[in-house]
Amino acid sequence: MNGEWSIARRLLVAHALSVFVLTTFIGTALFVDARDQSFEETEARMLSVATTIADSPLTLSAASSTDPTAVLQPYALDVTHDAGLDFITIMAPDRTRWTHPNPAELGADYIGAIEPALGGKAFTEISTGTLGPSVRAVVPVVDGGGSVVALVAAGVTTSNVTIALNARLPALLALALALLVAGSLMSALLGRYLQRVTLGWGPEHLAQLFVYYDSVLHSVREGLVLVAPGGRLVLYNDQAARLLGIAPREQPGHGLAPTLDELNLPESLGELFGSGRSAHDEVFLTQTRVLVVSQEPAMTSPTSARNKATVIGHVATIRDHTDLQTLGSELQSMRTLSDALRAQTHEHSNRLHTIVSLMELGRTDQALAYATADLELSQRLTDEMVNSVDEPVISALIMGKSAQANELGILLTVTASGTIADSGLSVQDLVTVLGNLIDNALDAAASAPAPRSVHVTVSRTIEAVVIEVADSGPGVNADAVEQVERLGYSTKEHAGYGRGLGLALVRQAVIRLGGTLQIGRRDGAVFTVTIPTALATVTERVPA
Repeated sequence: MNGEWSIARRLLVAHALSVFVLTTFIGTALFVDARDQSFEETEARMLSVATTIADSPLTLSAASSTDPTAVLQPYALDVTHDAGLDFITIMAPDRTRWTHPNPAELGADYIGAIEPALGGKAFTEISTGTLGPSVRAVVPVVDGGGSVVALVAAGVTTSNVTIALNARLPALLALALALLVAGSLMSALLGRYLQRVTLGWGPEHLAQLFVYYDSVLHSVREGLVLVAPGGRLVLYNDQAARLLGIAPREQPGHGLAPTLDELNLPESLGELFGSGRSAHDEVFLTQTRVLVVSQEPAMTSPTSARNKATVIGHVATIRDHTDLQTLGSELQSMRTLSDALRAQTHEHSNRLHTIVSLMELGRTDQALAYATADLELSQRLTDEMVNSVDEPVISALIMGKSAQANELGILLTVTASGTIADSGLSVQDLVTVLGNLIDNALDAAASAPAPRSVHVTVSRTIEAVVIEVADSGPGVNADAVEQVERLGYSTKEHAGYGRGLGLALVRQAVIRLGGTLQIGRRDGAVFTVTIPTALATVTERVPA
């Protein structure tokens, strides 16, 4: 990845730095708080000791004696030792020391503030004296008349306070280290998770891949649909939207993807997407298209024996086979013509052999009469077809179907009125409609008892071309009409793959041309197709 850091590594480093900074901040805050608490506790203790000494009757009586030092010095040293203090200084209101841990300082002036105490108010401070910086409390000694007759100062040096604070540092360091270890462990676990779900890619590479994949989705000719297990379309490309007849997808991050229930999909296609089952080149029919769909589950890659692959959705590819199926239908029509020509060639060969045999037997008159009658019959059938339908391709198609019907023992009759050559309709569409309807009629008539017949009527008016194909088969029951009209339905036993496409192609062509398809019953089934002509469309646009 060209030295690019993955998302997991970046997050791990960022999270570790955040934990380190947070731990440092919390540790510093705890240290400052512990220091302040230690000084506050020391000040409170000094104030308590100094107040106790100031309230002692011994202190008050000694302050009124002629030699306060002789009485108070031993007392102050004992309390200093027992209370764990660094000094207790009892002084006169003029700062003259009566007691001090260092006898050399007796009689000298007290160093520090005493003004609040002279006013009768006890106070604490951090000040520097003969023993160095110290935390001290100064309390006045008041006689019965309310006069300040002495002052008591008790304190400890700040070095001793620091030593007491340092005793808490191991606990503080242990707490900070625990926070750092816990945060680092969480970062490592989160990093492993992101490493797994992002496959080790960095954000720049992921963005680049996303752009590439989105470009591929738009460029491929096949439709691509990604369906989540809940039935929501996670992603689909423009080709899929066109083939399925749905709105193009929004840009990523803009709105929710549609669900299958919100789309107007054919029932069978919606069932496939919703079930998530595997499918390989299955044919599905919409109102206007023949689609070939394949579907496979989308699975995560197993990272270990414990983390097995899981299904996160399904991927379906959609190919448009409408044009291919139409070409196949046209090819089938050509095969019909080819089979008809082959059958006619075989039949003419038999007739020629008959004529030759008659001539070899010397029956020339009978051979000439047989040949003349056969020629007149063939010419009459050809004239009937050509005169009935003025479109050469349609005439050829009907002649081929007629030969096919003759082989099946079915009487195919054709009635035409009007001309369809200038109807403006595509010959390919007419071949698709007429060819498939005749094929279905021949299949239906072939399954019925004799006499078997199929009748084709082609009529043309200014407004429309009407094609009616009736057969002598079993027909379509009224309660089965809806099923027959359903795309892909086939009445043939063992229909199997690809059955029902003929009528589907007819319906697709009729809908595309703005026409209608009706199913009725006479002796058998009757299929009636009405297609508006181009002249009718132009006439509708011209104002009256």
